[in-house]
Amino acid sequence: MKPLKQAITDDDFELEDNYDFSDGIRGRFYVAEKMTETIQIDKDILLFLKKQADEKHTDYQILLNTLLRDYMSNQLLISHL
Repeated sequence: MKPLKQAITDDDFELEDNYDFSDGIRGRFYVAEKMTETIQIDKDILLFLKKQADEKHTDYQILLNTLLRDYMSNQLLISHL
């Protein structure tokens, strides 16, 4: 922890008028809130997701979330047309 004098000195700064975020990465520090919920998925779908996830070296829940998020994005795009 910083001494009080150092903390006061570090906090004494002015914001710039403009910042360049052109090289920024959207959502870089975003972490989705996770929920635990029981759902029923057909066995063939679950086996497919697990196989695909294994081939991509990821977890099947991450793959499932990605697929659902892509579906949601596509639905939002369609609804705005």
